[in-house]
Amino acid sequence: MKTGNDSPITPEVVAQHGLSPDEYQRLLDVLGRLPTFVELGVFSVMWSEHCSYKSSRIHLGRLPTKGPRVLIGPGENAGVVDLGDGYAACFKMESHNHPSYIEPYQGAATGVGGILRDVFTMGARPVALMDSLRFGRPEHPKTRALVRGVVAGIAGYGNCMGIPTVAGETRFDRSYDGNCLVNAFCCGVVPSDRIFLGTTGSPGNKVFYVGAGTGRDGIHGATMASTEFGEGSEEKRPTVQVGDPFQEKLLLEACLELMQGDAIVGIQDMGAAGLTSSSVEMAGRGGRGLLLRLDQVPMRETGMVPYELLLSESQERMLIVIEPGRESEVFAVFQKWDLSVAEIGEVTDDGVWRCTWHGEEVAAIPVAVLTDAAPKYDRPQQAPAPLPALPAIVDADPAARLPTLLADPDISDKQWIWRQYDHQVGTDTVIRPGADAAMVRIKGTAKHLAFVTDSNGRQVYLDPFVGTAGQVAECARNLACVGATPIGLSDCMNFGNPQKPEIMWQFSRSVDGMAEACRALDVPVISGNVSLYNETDGVAILPTPGLAMVGLYEGATPTVSAQFTEGLEVALLGQPGRGWLAGSVYARHFGFDRHGAPPPVDYATERALHDALRRLIAPGAAGAAIAVAHDLSEGGLLLALAECCMGGVGGAFDVANDAGALYGEDHGRALIAYAPQDRERVHALLEGVPSRVLGQTGGDALVVAGRSFAVTELRAVWERAFPAWLDGGTESP
Repeated sequence: MKTGNDSPITPEVVAQHGLSPDEYQRLLDVLGRLPTFVELGVFSVMWSEHCSYKSSRIHLGRLPTKGPRVLIGPGENAGVVDLGDGYAACFKMESHNHPSYIEPYQGAATGVGGILRDVFTMGARPVALMDSLRFGRPEHPKTRALVRGVVAGIAGYGNCMGIPTVAGETRFDRSYDGNCLVNAFCCGVVPSDRIFLGTTGSPGNKVFYVGAGTGRDGIHGATMASTEFGEGSEEKRPTVQVGDPFQEKLLLEACLELMQGDAIVGIQDMGAAGLTSSSVEMAGRGGRGLLLRLDQVPMRETGMVPYELLLSESQERMLIVIEPGRESEVFAVFQKWDLSVAEIGEVTDDGVWRCTWHGEEVAAIPVAVLTDAAPKYDRPQQAPAPLPALPAIVDADPAARLPTLLADPDISDKQWIWRQYDHQVGTDTVIRPGADAAMVRIKGTAKHLAFVTDSNGRQVYLDPFVGTAGQVAECARNLACVGATPIGLSDCMNFGNPQKPEIMWQFSRSVDGMAEACRALDVPVISGNVSLYNETDGVAILPTPGLAMVGLYEGATPTVSAQFTEGLEVALLGQPGRGWLAGSVYARHFGFDRHGAPPPVDYATERALHDALRRLIAPGAAGAAIAVAHDLSEGGLLLALAECCMGGVGGAFDVANDAGALYGEDHGRALIAYAPQDRERVHALLEGVPSRVLGQTGGDALVVAGRSFAVTELRAVWERAFPAWLDGGTESP
C-alpha cells in the first residue's frame, strides 16, 4: 500500500517543496535524520512563509498588542476585545491573494470561508464581513474578469452564510496587474466568558475531525502562497481550494451548538496547510504531543495517501479536542447537522507529532521542531533610491477637473460591488456601505460595532512609515465620523519578495509607522496576517498594509449622515492644512503618482478632532449637535464636498480655486454640517478644535471656486463610471 513515504528525496524535490538548501540542512540538523517524503511535505508547509512568518516575526513583535479591553491578542485564530456587560468582539483580517489571481471566484470565496472559521472557532457568531481589494490597471486584459470573479466569490460565500458584508474598499494600480489582492475581514460577538482556544489540554484527550470530507483540492496551497508568480502560474490552479458555503453554514451552527456545553477542550479550523497546521498549532499551544490516525480521516476521494491528507486544504473542516467520555456528545451534534465526524487521534505527553496509516507510523516529528525551530530571519534591509520631488503642477482651472476625478477608478462609486453583497441580512446593519464607516447593532443591547477598512499603497510607497501611520489615522477618523471609539485593529500586510532588501525595508518601516500611530491613538493590534511574495515576473505590488479597524458606539443609533440636506451650515474642522498634493489623486492624474512624500500625521490634532466628532455626534438632551460628518482623505476637500452632495442637495462654499486647497490630502480634517441655530452648541463642543465655516447647503448645484456643477451631472459621472467600465463601454472608469 502506498503511503506517500516511498518517493526519493532529491535536491530537486526539496526545491519543489519550497525549501532552500540551507533550510533543508537545518531540517536535517534539528530532526537528526533524513525525513520521510510525508515529513518533507509537513516541513514544507509548516516552515513556509505563509505558516511560519519566518521573514516577519521579528518585526511584528514591535506592534502594540495590549490594552485595557484586549482579552486575546495575536497568536490565536482571532483577537478578542472586551465590550463590557459580558460581551466581546472577536475579529481578524486575512489575505487570499495568490489563489484569487489564479481562480478568482473560488480564491475569494474560500478566503471568506477561512476568515469566518477563524472567528466562529473562538465561539463567536459572525456579525459582519468586510473586504479590501486591489486590482491592476482597468485597461489590463485580466482586470475585468478578476473584478467580476472576486466580487462574485465574496458575495456567493457571504450571502449564503447569512453574514452581512457591510464595508470595503477597492483600488486599482499597475503594480497589481499580475497579482491582485483579496483581503477578507470578519467580526463576531461572543460572551466574554465563553471564548474557545486552539489548544489540547491533558494527555488522553480525544481528537475529532468534523465537517466536510478531505479531497485533493488545495494541496500545497500554503507553499504556493509563499512564492512569487511567474510563467506557468496558471498551472497552479489545483492548489486553490473549492468552497461550499452551505456546508460551512452547517458547520458553524454545529460548532456553536456544541460550544453551548462544556465538552470542548480546544478547537481549531483547518485553514492553510489543513490538517497539518491545525494539529501542529494545537499541540504547540498546549505543549503536548499528538497522535493522528490518518486512515480514520473522512475522505471524499478514493485512493488518497497520507501526504495528500495532511496537506490538503479542503474547506469547511475543523479539529476538536474533547475529554474522554464526551465522545457521544460530539457524534450526536455533528450527525444531527449531517456533517462528517470521526475520532482520529489523541493527545500525548511526549511532545511528538505522530501520524499512522493503518497502524504503520508515517511521520514522527517533535512539535517544537515544527514550530519553535522554524527559520526566523532578520533579512537585510536597504532603503531604495530617493523618489523624485513632486514638480509644480500647472493647472489654470483646478476646479474644472472635478468631474474627471469623480470618475477616477479609485474614487468612482462602487455600489455595483456592494450591491452584490447582502449587507442587511440579519437586520442589524444600521449604517450601510458607502458611509465613512459601517455600523452593526448588537441585538438586545445599546452597543454598536463600527467597521472600516482602508489602505493607500501609493502613499505607503512614497514613505512606508508616514504612509502607514496616515492610514491608521484615517481609519480612526472614519470611525469618529460615525461617533465610534476605536477598540482594535487587524492588519493584513501585503508586500513583495522579502528576500529583496528594498521590500524588507518597506515592510519594517511600515510596521514601525503602524506601531507609532496605534500607540498615539490608543488602538491595539489584536490580530492580523502577512502576505509576502506578491510579485509577478519580478515586479512587486505597491506596499499595501491592509487595515481593518473596529469601533464601539453605545447608545441610541447615531443619526449622523454623510449626505447634505437643505439649509445646513457647513464647516471644515481641523488645521487649515498645507494643501498636500504628493500622493494625491490629483497629482496622479498628471502622472506624478510616484513623486514626493505623503502627508504627515499630527497625532495631537487627530486625537482632538476625533474626540470633538464623538462629542458632536453623541445624542445630548437636544439630540446630536450635527447632521453630517465626513472625513477628508483621498481626493481632498472638493471631492469630500461633492460626495456629500450625492444625495441630491448642493450648496455654495467659499474655497479658492487653488489645487492645494481643493485637492490637498492633509490629515486631521473633517467636514461637518448642522442647523444654523445649533452653531453655538457646535462650537462649544469643539473645545478648541479649529473650524472654518465654508457656506450653506441648498439647491441643486455645487457652487465652489467660481464654478457651478449640477449635482445630477456630478452624480451621473460618479455612479456610471465603474459599471460602464465593467460593461466594456470605456477603457477605464
